[in-house]
Amino acid sequence: MNIQVSEVIVRFLEGLGVETIFGMPGAHILPVYDELYDSGIKTVLVKHEQGAAFMAGGYARVTGKIGACITTAGPGATNLITGIANAYADKQPVIAITGEAPTHIFGKGGLQESSGEGGSVDQTALFSGVTRYHKLIERTDYLVNVLNQAARQLLAVIPGPVVISIPFNVQKEMVDDSILDRLACFERPAETPVSPQLINQSLAMIKEAQKPVFVAGFGCIKAQAQAALTNLSDRLNIPVTSSLKGKGALDERSELSLGSLGVTSSGCALQYIINRADLIILLGAGFNERTSYVWNDSLFKNKKIIQVDQNPQQIEKVFKADLAIHSDLGVYLQSLDEACQAENLQKKQVEDIQLFRKKLEFDAVSQGKVIFNHKFDLVKYFYSMLEKSFSDGIILFDDNIIFSQNFYRVTSKDLFFPNTGVSSLGHAIPAAIGAGFKVDKPLFAIIGDGGFQMCAMEIMTAVNYDISLNIVLFNNQTLGLIRKNQHQQYEQRFLDCDFKNPDYAYLAKSFGIKHVKIESEQQCLSAFEQMDFKQGINLIEIMIDKDAYPNYSSRR
Repeated sequence: MNIQVSEVIVRFLEGLGVETIFGMPGAHILPVYDELYDSGIKTVLVKHEQGAAFMAGGYARVTGKIGACITTAGPGATNLITGIANAYADKQPVIAITGEAPTHIFGKGGLQESSGEGGSVDQTALFSGVTRYHKLIERTDYLVNVLNQAARQLLAVIPGPVVISIPFNVQKEMVDDSILDRLACFERPAETPVSPQLINQSLAMIKEAQKPVFVAGFGCIKAQAQAALTNLSDRLNIPVTSSLKGKGALDERSELSLGSLGVTSSGCALQYIINRADLIILLGAGFNERTSYVWNDSLFKNKKIIQVDQNPQQIEKVFKADLAIHSDLGVYLQSLDEACQAENLQKKQVEDIQLFRKKLEFDAVSQGKVIFNHKFDLVKYFYSMLEKSFSDGIILFDDNIIFSQNFYRVTSKDLFFPNTGVSSLGHAIPAAIGAGFKVDKPLFAIIGDGGFQMCAMEIMTAVNYDISLNIVLFNNQTLGLIRKNQHQQYEQRFLDCDFKNPDYAYLAKSFGIKHVKIESEQQCLSAFEQMDFKQGINLIEIMIDKDAYPNYSSRR
């Protein structure tokens, strides 16, 4: 029996486990949309294709499954690029299906053509640097090979985004349905055990150390190794700090938590590592610019280093490790914990970590070296209320980053997704909406007023599909990071950072969502007492002085 290529594409998506696909139809992709009509895959109409890619990424991050988006040719595809680039930088399994003009008009100046022929936009070239795999399918004889290669990349140990572009006429071609039997049933590779020799070497280095410290990255969370890390930390009395993306690898309310490590953090973990630690155990932490304090050599000076990472490209990427281990973090930590039990390894004698943190914070206040002065007290109070109000945890997508990094202690019940990747403004709201199609915990998107205006139209996507979402909007009428840098480094020569905002109460009313404006701690308390954060859409506007600057320097 013959079936259309468009049906093959939809059946392929179903085989990958795709349940929801985000996008916007156009003439050149309608054959695939027509097949989706009879599919079990839920289609979500977005307001802009960039939002579709961000939603697919948010869905992938919160579920660990493949996120999917679909667009038409030309601008539909090119509008995806920033979202796909974000998935590439964050190593997210996201597939994008795009239409293309019919092959018989390639090079003739067809509407929205992006084949690269005859001076048209070359979509393949545009996506080549931000995908693990991209293919324009011009014939059906290699269709199976293309789809199988795409699946391999999506389901790899270190996945990444793929883009499949299909001309309109190819979508409508008929092929024998036996082609479906040739689509491989790929699964993610099984976790491989770490060698006993590497575990024994790790054990020997931990035995020898007086004050080891774990630095946990997103690799721990991706491997769902939080419980294993907690067990090991408690068993050996080893303190834990995390990268920004690794917040929550250890419950940050734990007595052994040093908080977050990084240039925008309080500095407690930095001081402990520099002045106390003699062994650093890096667990799935990329040691990027932010985490490393712009690659500060003092962090590793006179210390031993164990680095464990599932991604071989991260191993010794920016430093030399005394012991480098390529392994899944869950497998490694479980194996190490079992070895510590068998060896009856004794707890390390370390000082009271929370007392250490309190003393550093006291000294910072007395010396005027705190990151946040009194102008940020309302923000700090908001996060304290957020901590107290959700004992079962929340899911938080964060564009703003610096406030959550310092004011919110991520617990084992929370999921925290900071806007890393390519750090695009306007990411949090669509990413959270994507996650909202799968999760049932209170969902928050933290965003500044500059980023909000890049993605505000996607709020209507949440309205259209009854997605419950809490949008926390920090309103200081400026691009805060730019203004801070122009204040600190450019003699307050402010240019193109300040702007006027709309009236967010009226904007919320036009969306049909709830709005509250918070200018005091009492108003903040009232909001938490009166608002339903589990149902509906709330826009929570928090006012900040535009001349309030966090006291840190990113050297930019």
